[in-house]
Formats: sequence, structure tokens, C-alpha cells
Amino acid sequence: MLKTGEQHTRSLQDGRQVYLDGGVVDDVTAHPAFRNVVASVGQLYDFQSRDENLELMTYQVPDGEGRANRIWQLPHSYEDLVTRRKALVAWTELHGGFLGRAPDHVASCISGMYMGREVFEEFDPARAAALADYYRFARDNEMYLTYVIINPQADRSKAAHEQQGEFLTAGVVDEDASGITVHGAKMLATAGIVANEVFVTCIQPLQPGDKKYALSFALPMNAKGLKTLSRKSYEAEAPSEFDNPLSHRFDENDAVLFFDNVHVPWERVFINQDVEMCQKQFHATPAHVYQNYQAQVRLSVKMKFLIGLGHKITETNGTTNFPQVRETLGQLAAQGAMVDAMVHAMETKGRAWGDYYVPDRHTLYAAQVLTQQLYPQVMATLRDLAGGGMIMLPSSVADFGNPEMRDLIGITQQSPAADSEGRVKFFKLAWDAVGSEFASRHTQYEMFYAGATFVTKNHSYRTYDWEHGKGLVDRMLGSYSLEDEI
Repeated sequence: MLKTGEQHTRSLQDGRQVYLDGGVVDDVTAHPAFRNVVASVGQLYDFQSRDENLELMTYQVPDGEGRANRIWQLPHSYEDLVTRRKALVAWTELHGGFLGRAPDHVASCISGMYMGREVFEEFDPARAAALADYYRFARDNEMYLTYVIINPQADRSKAAHEQQGEFLTAGVVDEDASGITVHGAKMLATAGIVANEVFVTCIQPLQPGDKKYALSFALPMNAKGLKTLSRKSYEAEAPSEFDNPLSHRFDENDAVLFFDNVHVPWERVFINQDVEMCQKQFHATPAHVYQNYQAQVRLSVKMKFLIGLGHKITETNGTTNFPQVRETLGQLAAQGAMVDAMVHAMETKGRAWGDYYVPDRHTLYAAQVLTQQLYPQVMATLRDLAGGGMIMLPSSVADFGNPEMRDLIGITQQSPAADSEGRVKFFKLAWDAVGSEFASRHTQYEMFYAGATFVTKNHSYRTYDWEHGKGLVDRMLGSYSLEDEI
């Protein structure tokens, strides 16, 4: 049986410790800061479990019974990868790409690690077995995973072991026959509020002396001693769906996790205090490519949403046929096509990794570099197309409940494409996607979820085929000489 929305919602009523606005949240599924995003995630699980979507969204588990969501599928061919992508697209279209850490992201990471599990076997067969068992557990039980893979920023000029306080960053304080004990903080637990479990590790390069922080493990979000420190809730400040249709439903939240002497059993530990292996788990396996390929699939859907938003802005304002506006829309369309084309190129240029087929590494990193720059450009373009239309709107949906104000709205909110209510409804959506605090967070997210720009550019540098390009230059240089001229 596949997980339903109701089952997922119940699974979050597990006694987890979530701190918000000076207190502890008793039940995230009922709290006004989180209940709507919980419901939105529930809709994803209801979608996958419908009979008409089973073939699209699920696959027959090869080493067990029944079917699993394709987010856990391990492609053996180009066709498998494309089939899985279609499922990711269908899920993403339900939220327009605004759930950056929907269940398909970290599932892709764990699946990529599993595909490269021979790297773990060379490191420690027992840890490799723990990883393999965890992949099957998460797949078969439809675990929604978040991850925390970044250390608290603090003093970024210093290594983890040089920070003020030995355990600012989560590290091992003890270990015994049953497992390890971890103390300290990690970030950025995006969607941790609606996730079942958290994958904890470090993607940043660690330095000599950072051994105790070089960990990789998974835990339930309600583990004893695990505290979730939520950021401000945009959902809590968006009680009206009409006024804030995106932040009302899709604020996935971000949080710092603090591990207060949390015990991690060995069967959940994949790496224990090995700096080199922490990097290998991502870059010597398909994990980093597979998880960020999913992110680019999601972004391709989000771009289509935003481009559609741009066109509807011009229709609402009656400016679509202005030559300069059509030029701007053509630029948006080209930018969206670029993202879509690079996703397809990752697939067609993919290669075998043992028994599996994985997306092309350099095309992925090239896409990350370009889309980090692209997203704020698209936001600026949408602002330019809208002008003041997204600002001069009724203060809230309550204005429509006042007959006099409703009449004035009818006079002042005119459009050739919609009545006054439709115009206000549309521009409220546009503002929530482009200009609200929720939208601003999304711009920051799309610019930095893959790391700082120097990080993604270095990934692009190290994976490009420089020798081929330089070979072409040398070939041209070798085709003529000074002696030919004298």
C-alpha cells in the first residue's frame, strides 16, 4: 500500500520538538504556522496513490514486494531516467516548483549514494551495509527526508574545530557498542517540519582537526534530544489564501537543528569521523549529481510557471502586443527553454555507473551556474512587466466584504482580460511569487541552495573536458607555422 496524505499527516504527530515564537509547537499538523504546508504535502501523497497515477508515479520494487514511488527508482537506462523524470515533473506541477525540498530531493541523494555504495564498502563494509539497509527502509516505508549538510555560519574564516565552542557544529562526543552520541548544531533543515527523518552530514570541505564533525547518519525528526529551531513562518502571516496563495500553502520552512547529546545507533551511521569520506559520499558516488538533477527538473517546472505568470501579466495589462513587451516575453521564453533543454541534455549525455545510468555531471553543473544567475533576472523581468500592478492592490480580501469598497475596487481595478476580482486575484498571486517575503526567500534559495556561486563554478571547472578544447586549439596552431610565411 502506498502512503496517503492522511497517513503522512498522522506520521508527523510524533512528539517532535519544534520551537517557534518563543514556545514549543505541540502539533505541527494543526498549528497555523505549518498546517497548510502539511496539507499540501498530503496532496502529493494522495496524488501518487490514485489508481490512474500508479504507473506514472510508482514502479515495481525489484528486490521486494509491491510498488514504490519513483523518487526511489534507480535507473538502469536512459529510458528509466526519462520515465522517472516524468514522475518528478507531475509531482512538481502540483506546487509549481515552490517546494524546493519536496520528498523527491533527499530521496535522490540517498538513492545516488546507494548507487555508489561500493565507495562505502571500501571505506567500511559495516557502514555500507547500514546505508543499503537505510535506502530500502526509507523506500519501503515512504520516508519523507530532509537534510542538514551545512555547519552554522559563525566565523566563516575558521574551520569547524576552531569556532568558539567545541560543539557549535554537530560532532561526536561519545561512542560505544550501540552507536555514537552527537552534540551541536546543523542547518538548514528545509522542509524539516513536514519530513519524517533527517539525513545529517557535511557537504562543505572539512579541514584537518575537523574529524569529530565528519559524520553521515539519519534519524527520525522526533529523536530524543533533537530540537528544531524554526525560522519565522510566512504561512502564519498569510491567513488568507486569496491574499497570499503561495505562502499560505507552500511555505516549506527552514530550521536550525540542535542535537542535544542525541544517540545515533550504528545501523543509522554511514560515516563515522572520516573527513575524506564525507566528500567522497557526494562526489565519488552519483549522489551529488542525482540530487541536483532533481533540483533542475523542479526548476524547469518553476520556470514554466513564472514564464506563464509573465505572459498573463501582459494580458492582464493589455500590453502583450507591444513590440518591446513581446521582445521581453521572447527573452523569458528562451531562458525557460534553456533550463528545459539542459535537463534533457543531462539525460541524453548521461552515462553508465556500474549497473545504473546517471545524468551527465558537467551539464548539471553548467546548469547550476547559469540558473543561479538566471532566477534573479527572471524576477526583475516580471517586476518590469508588472509595473505598479502588483503593488496597488486592495489591502486584503476583507475589502471585498465592504459593499462601498467593492464598488470602488470594481472601478479602480480594471483589466481588458479579467473583471476586477479576477485582476486582484491574479496580481495577488503574482506578488506572492515575485515580491512578497515568501518570494524573496525563494530568490535567495534558488541563488544559493546549491552553494555559493564560486562553489558551483568550481564544480563546472573541474568537470569540463578542457583537454578536448585545448586539443582543438593545438591542432589549429599545428596547422600553420612561421616558416610558411618566410
